[in-house]
Amino acid sequence: MLSISIKKDFPILKTKVHGKELVYLDSGATSQKPRQVIENITNYYSKLNSNVHRGIYKISVDASKEYEDARETVKKFINASSSKQIIFTKNCTEAINLIASSYTKFLKKGDEILLTKIEHHRNLIKTLKLFLLHILQMYWA
Repeated sequence: MLSISIKKDFPILKTKVHGKELVYLDSGATSQKPRQVIENITNYYSKLNSNVHRGIYKISVDASKEYEDARETVKKFINASSSKQIIFTKNCTEAINLIASSYTKFLKKGDEILLTKIEHHRNLIKTLKLFLLHILQMYWA
């Protein structure tokens, strides 16, 4: 069964809580990492930890190559036309901030936005700021 084979990749899911296997349902806040990610992160911090695209010394050059290789892998996986379209952020909130900040320059007075009651907090704050500046008309669904 696929779910059993994937579960084996997540070391933390072998943890017992009150004598039962851990079931982790808070992935919105923190996602668990598979063994392959843990190994690659450990390898990076053990052998490549340096400034990507900021140095001409060997480990910086090697880290930059790994970074660009990762962008290329993601490009192929999502069928993007260029690896330059791939932007890594540290989390969902940072990604939403980047998109929201970039998109606001295209908004003009009177534009409308529809929000839901389950909106991500970051979306709501950005929208409220624009609303208070009288740029957007805001509606709730």
